[in-house]
Amino acid sequence: MRNQRDEKVLVEGMKAASEKVSDFFEKAFSDMKASAKAQHEVDKANFNAAKAESRAQWEEAKAMGSPRKHKEKLAAKREADLADAKHRQEEARARIEKAKQ
Repeated sequence: MRNQRDEKVLVEGMKAASEKVSDFFEKAFSDMKASAKAQHEVDKANFNAAKAESRAQWEEAKAMGSPRKHKEKLAAKREADLADAKHRQEEARARIEKAKQ
């Protein structure tokens, strides 16, 4: 009788341990699956960003190949630089006037 009881307790203990191990692996694989999905999203976003940057560089290089577009871009940069220089001159004059008072 005692052997049957001990055996029954042992079998129940093994079942409980087996369930714990099973739950552990189920949680571990679930976490790994979620982590892999998240990493895939990051990789996909990085790939699309690199692809867009490459396309932008290509378009810029293509635009610089056209003399008309190149001149237009340089003219726009000169205009922006000129406007910035005039703005800085006005600020400097205002500071000079303020210092004289």
